[in-house]
Amino acid sequence: MILFRGREAHSRSFAKAVSWRILGSLDTFALSWFFTGSAKAAGAIAVTEVVTKMVLYYFHERAWANVSWGFAKDDQAAGKAA
Repeated sequence: MILFRGREAHSRSFAKAVSWRILGSLDTFALSWFFTGSAKAAGAIAVTEVVTKMVLYYFHERAWANVSWGFAKDDQAAGKAA
């Protein structure tokens, strides 16, 4: 994909998105259950937000993969390792 030319493989970004969504959805479920008092409502809320937030996270990660800010240059990193 031309839009994303980062150092990270798409499969890695996807795996990170899935694992993050599982953790986030558990949090959403727990908070929703706490505030509504209903496990059924909490489940509906948690399930609804899974897909949209996973997709948003994936594109967020791929966009950040294009930002060089905060990465050491390869030749500088090699010099520090020696």
